[in-house]
Amino acid sequence: MDLRKLKTLIDLVSESNVSELEITEAEGKVRIVKSAPAAMAAPVTYTMAPPAAAPAPVVEVAAAAAAAPAAPAEPTGHIVKSPMVGTFYRASSPGAKAFVEVGSTIKEGETICIVEAMKILNEIEADKSGTVTQILVQNGQAVEYGQPLFVIE
Repeated sequence: MDLRKLKTLIDLVSESNVSELEITEAEGKVRIVKSAPAAMAAPVTYTMAPPAAAPAPVVEVAAAAAAAPAAPAEPTGHIVKSPMVGTFYRASSPGAKAFVEVGSTIKEGETICIVEAMKILNEIEADKSGTVTQILVQNGQAVEYGQPLFVIE
């Protein structure tokens, strides 16, 4: 497996809620296991082996505890969460005006963003009327199910 692809997979696992990932390709099998959050100093284990070969030796890489950012404070107000995993977009197309900005007054049922999942653009509607006080994700950012997107007061 290409070293760049392996690095990308490691980064994706470390930045997501996924604790284990296993991928089998023609050139081999890769299994990435992330340690529990309580044991930040514990090593993360990566194993690479050909598909039909005997188990390969384990390569251990120590997780950098200092590199872990502190947990952000929970925003106050009503939080609009992502109903699915996908890619967050603030506008209907790259050159279009954003659906909402910080300070926008919105009504319940109004489209506030799009989450693209499996090449389908899903319009996300406000589940409460109010004023947008925070936009918690960047345009084009991957989002998880239940991830906070906006704060409405």
